[in-house]
Amino acid sequence: MANASANGQELPPYLQCVPYAREVSGIEIYGDAHTWWDQAEGRFERGNTPRVGAVMAFVPNGKMRLGHVAAVARVIDSRTVLLDHANWSPINGRRGQIERNVKAVDVSPNNDWSEVRVWYDPLGDLGTTAWPVRGFIYPDGTRSAQPRRQWALARPTRPQPTREEPSRAFLAAFSAAPEPRAPRATSPRPQQRLAPQQVAYASARPLPPARVDASRRNNDVAARAVALYE
Repeated sequence: MANASANGQELPPYLQCVPYAREVSGIEIYGDAHTWWDQAEGRFERGNTPRVGAVMAFVPNGKMRLGHVAAVARVIDSRTVLLDHANWSPINGRRGQIERNVKAVDVSPNNDWSEVRVWYDPLGDLGTTAWPVRGFIYPDGTRSAQPRRQWALARPTRPQPTREEPSRAFLAAFSAAPEPRAPRATSPRPQQRLAPQQVAYASARPLPPARVDASRRNNDVAARAVALYE
């Protein structure tokens, strides 16, 4: 890691166990790790059974004077879990690193998770120390979080007027307005009258057929016959 710094590469940030456990689990507790167990009383459910998402609270011991907190990532069996935590093993010579899915084993005589051995990276195996544990803090307990907002369908309501009477400004705006014109009366369309000639023709009786004198009719026939030979 010293070579990485010399080569200009950015070193990973030094991370404490508390902010990382809070971020991973969603349990909003602040302060040193050894205070989490007491702070959780009345706010979160606590117990001695591991659950995914719960926080394992370690008791201060030896050089670990401030305690430790780690989030349970997976439950393997009644004595084995995988943890996500920070600032436990020195990795590449530096502490404050994040370790994911590392093994922790319950070594308590009564299988109550009061003592555990945790994966230690420099050994490539479980550490030799049996660390005392207070128990587990569960994120789905009785924490005093704000309830989720629920949206209910509002019933339709009739809009109510904001004023019973029009304001002075409203009346003044329409005081100078011209009065509306009355609608123009429309007279019925007169019926079309027929001219006298048309009336007389329409009401006249049909004329009787004209009578032609028989002698005149015979003369006309004879005249046409003579004309053919002229």
